[in-house]
Amino acid sequence: MWWTSTRRRTRTAGACPRDGSVAAMRLTPAPFSPCLEPPAPSWARWPRAMLLSSGSTPSFLVADFRQRGVDVSQVAWQSRGETPCSCCIVNNSNGSRTIVLYDTNLPDVSAMDFEKVDLTRFKWIHIEGRNASEQVKMLQRIEQHNARQPPGQNIQVSVEVEKPREELFQLFGYGDVVFVSKDVAKHFGFRSAAEALKGLYNRVRKGAVLICAWAEEGADALGPDGRLLHSDAFPPPRVVDTLGAGDTFNASVIFSLSQGKSMQEALRFGCQVAGKKCGLQGFDGIA
Repeated sequence: MWWTSTRRRTRTAGACPRDGSVAAMRLTPAPFSPCLEPPAPSWARWPRAMLLSSGSTPSFLVADFRQRGVDVSQVAWQSRGETPCSCCIVNNSNGSRTIVLYDTNLPDVSAMDFEKVDLTRFKWIHIEGRNASEQVKMLQRIEQHNARQPPGQNIQVSVEVEKPREELFQLFGYGDVVFVSKDVAKHFGFRSAAEALKGLYNRVRKGAVLICAWAEEGADALGPDGRLLHSDAFPPPRVVDTLGAGDTFNASVIFSLSQGKSMQEALRFGCQVAGKKCGLQGFDGIA
């Protein structure tokens, strides 16, 4: 049995404010009317870098974010572009999905947009690899900011390299925590998370942690001490919907680390929450 739904896709950079609130930056209305993908639960709500079209304000989207405590004051308004949309076909028997994407002309968040962000508000910033040449400039700005901060006041940075595109691989060299996807690992010829981490670790900067989730096999992490950490997966009784499980894992790991947990604890927590998400339709009810 199959069911279909449409969802809005956003290209985002997330960040955790120092006061624990939530902020946002990037969306525009679609040319047709899909359902809004349910947001992540409260503990995983990271400030989003969003773009909004000034020509047609998606008030229902903004209202939905506000209802869940997401601050939209960091929005970078755009005079053109539409929200990319996709039709998601989910197999009810195993939770697998097929995504048919309707992409549009909405610009990605630029380094110029990012210049307007007050970095003193944030303690953690997460970058999902997209327009890497611009994102490198953003990451370099964060590095320059951190160089001026007293000990303990640095912004922690995480980066995700999800797509097997050559341009994105330069992002390996940035971030305190780097998430590399199973797809990228397989692109390089690796057959397991552990193998991928050992083979790719020389790409990250000194002192960074590299993390790779491998679906039902759990996730591994490798840090500067050379010790490989592993967490088993926590599959639900029945897989219902895997859409967004990777983002849920990343958000859960970041949340756990931002709360002072160890990498082993964060890895396990990420697998637990991602597993729970796979047993739910959408995201409501994870917490």
